[in-house]
Amino acid sequence: MGIGELDREAHVPEVTGAATAPRTLAEALRARGDEGIAALLRARPDLLSPVPNDLTQLATRAGTRGSVVRALERLDRFALQTAEALAVAQDPAPYPVLLGLLTGDEGDPEIEAALPGAVALLREQALVWGEDDRLRLVRTARELLAPSAQHPSPTGLGPTVAEATSGMSPGRVQEIIAAAGLPTTHDPVSAVAALTGLFTDRDRMGALLDTASPDALSVLDRLVWGPPYGEVTAKPAAPVQWLRDHGLLLPVSARTMVLPREVALHLRGGRAHRAPEPVAPEPGVLREYRPQVVDSAAAGQAQLALATVEELLKSWDRGGPPVLRAGGLSVRDLKRTAAALDVSEETAAFWLELCHGAGLLAADGEADERYAPTPAYDDWLDLPPAERWARLVTPWLTATRTPGVTGGQDTKGRTLSVLGPDLDRSPAPEVRHRVLGLLATLPPGSAAEPESLFARLRWERPLRGASAAEEGGDLRSRLARWALAEAELLGLTGRGALSGPARALLNLPLAEAAPAGALGGGVELSVAAGRAATLLAPLLPEAVDHVLLQADLTAVAPGPLRRPLADALAVLADVESKGGATVYRFTPGSVRRALDSGQTATDLHEFLKAHARTPVPQPLAYLIDDVARRHGHLRVGAASAYVRCDDDTVLGEILADRRSSSLGLRRLAPTVLAAQTDPTSLLDGLRSMGYAPAAESTTGDVLITRADAYRTGARTAPVPVPDGPPTPDTTLLGAAVKAIRAGDRAATAVRKEPTAAPTAAGALPRTSAAETLATVQAAAMTGSAVWIGYVNAEGGASQRVIAPVRVEGGFVTAYDHTADEVRTYPLHRITGVAELADDQV
Repeated sequence: MGIGELDREAHVPEVTGAATAPRTLAEALRARGDEGIAALLRARPDLLSPVPNDLTQLATRAGTRGSVVRALERLDRFALQTAEALAVAQDPAPYPVLLGLLTGDEGDPEIEAALPGAVALLREQALVWGEDDRLRLVRTARELLAPSAQHPSPTGLGPTVAEATSGMSPGRVQEIIAAAGLPTTHDPVSAVAALTGLFTDRDRMGALLDTASPDALSVLDRLVWGPPYGEVTAKPAAPVQWLRDHGLLLPVSARTMVLPREVALHLRGGRAHRAPEPVAPEPGVLREYRPQVVDSAAAGQAQLALATVEELLKSWDRGGPPVLRAGGLSVRDLKRTAAALDVSEETAAFWLELCHGAGLLAADGEADERYAPTPAYDDWLDLPPAERWARLVTPWLTATRTPGVTGGQDTKGRTLSVLGPDLDRSPAPEVRHRVLGLLATLPPGSAAEPESLFARLRWERPLRGASAAEEGGDLRSRLARWALAEAELLGLTGRGALSGPARALLNLPLAEAAPAGALGGGVELSVAAGRAATLLAPLLPEAVDHVLLQADLTAVAPGPLRRPLADALAVLADVESKGGATVYRFTPGSVRRALDSGQTATDLHEFLKAHARTPVPQPLAYLIDDVARRHGHLRVGAASAYVRCDDDTVLGEILADRRSSSLGLRRLAPTVLAAQTDPTSLLDGLRSMGYAPAAESTTGDVLITRADAYRTGARTAPVPVPDGPPTPDTTLLGAAVKAIRAGDRAATAVRKEPTAAPTAAGALPRTSAAETLATVQAAAMTGSAVWIGYVNAEGGASQRVIAPVRVEGGFVTAYDHTADEVRTYPLHRITGVAELADDQV
């Protein structure tokens, strides 16, 4: 920001009349009440870091480029169009002129009704200041939004006549006004003014255009809504030459012409925008269902989400895939995970990131780093299903990690991988809340038409999506698309409509549409999550303690199984299919797995009888007995490795089998074979050949293989990346406004300058130590306030208004009007002191 900007918008005059119109942004802020200052800080929280010393500093900070850009990005489309119209109007612009730029000659009742609100919003955010007869757009915002050759305006307008002719020779300007039928002048300034007057006079301008040929008017039609620039040849065609001669096209360079802003506005009927949008588009209803149907469908999805997360993490119980050197999961491991879960790779990426965001999955931090469940996963498993669901959706709402961008590339051209770095997109939480909030505005049980939903989001934040060019499109629309799909996967929506538990999670009314501003609501998210879980619990199917055994070596679980039964059955059988009922299949391998875990054939028979509602089929009983009979017949121990068996014919069969050649077996005794491989590989090799060996210890006892789970160390969930400073709460706003007001009173107080050493405006007062001591002692005796300059221990200088109470021991204790509290200052750090003017005491 230049010095001129500071002088115009942040300069504090010595005397401000209460009844006069503000001349600077600082004066306009000073005329606001505390609620107005608090509203500005709430809308633009970046202005609070750190808390401004006074209103002058607040005004200066509000005009910086970074802060203005953030504020513009959070404007809705009509408020932004209002600011764009002010950027192409004269500065300052009366309210009727602004209204005319938005409504045009014909007028528009909707715009007339919406414009006061848009101007009030711009004023509240300190992007516009001044009374209605002198509306001023902050200079930085004008520079960002005004048309230029390098940065075209969204209005499609070009430069004014004065701007376009600024480098033109005086003779050429006189030729143009003469061709337009205007009398020549003695200077280019009056000539430009005469040409501007012609172009802004509707009657005379209409008469001039009546003399233009249809081809010339066709050229204007192509430029009128932008872009206003066009290339011409060295010898332009007759229609273009006529437009050039009459100033309707002005040269920017030897080959480029531009349509002046005044001409374009005349051709547009005075309208700055082709399609002003004063009213937000309403989301359309795609389908309607009974709310009970929606809640039931959402509950089914929630149950499936819990089962998917549990299946995913259980498959990684003994350690998951390795972590890439650059971080994240490899494409091959993502494909394997997707195949195991029977979902697409995009959906698998979502489940992985969801587990990571909920703190259930992390890297173990070892030398050969790999992914594994965290200890929090075991705690999560012990919770009731509804609470487990709440533990998943709560971090999803606030997470900034976005699995949808995986597979793309970062700014350095590197592929973005699941669970890897650079997946954070800070607008994601806001978009998720807004998508669910818009669904809540529809009648209960209504599914939104997606495109109308995205159109509403683009209207609310038109610049936020457009600024993310690296994302390959409108980022907010993509985030919204992902949010809809993910909400359905989690059971927040059912058949596209918002469910009752989701309304509770967002602190929305359960039986009626919620207003757009109801999100947040002041209720802690954890409390809302508990309420949502309470509503979901009756909708979830109750866990069952039995299965239905079938003759084809399968078992059907008619619902979610209770935890001990589910864990035991997962060891004894393999999951064949999932859904409302889970189908388990018994195989020789699964039965052997149960026997390896320490179970006996008798234990397995008793287990099935206790938990089966149907008799144990004969084929299943035979399978268990047959595997148990052969289990442990062979024993594998550690030498390098050996195999022993009481039946030497079995060992002879193994030696004769070609598949055993890789094991390097040789007979040491009739009942013992030695191997050139380790015991684990020998066990796996013999099992692949169809045998059922058992491992034994050095004492000859059978080793029992327990399915102990591998866990990482304690890990915390990833912290969301904030989208700018957080919105301050009421307490912080109140304290900040109080501090700014106190600092402003101190900064704007009129002082008596010391006669011996007058100070420049804004400089610290300078007095000798003796004068300083005498003045503060006198002020303490009379109870009056003085103005001091103070330098703290860090070397920071400030001006303060204090009322001394006590002066002793080299310190002055005083009530500091700037800080609004009693403080003690070392006298040697006071640079000087001055009395306040009589009317300020």
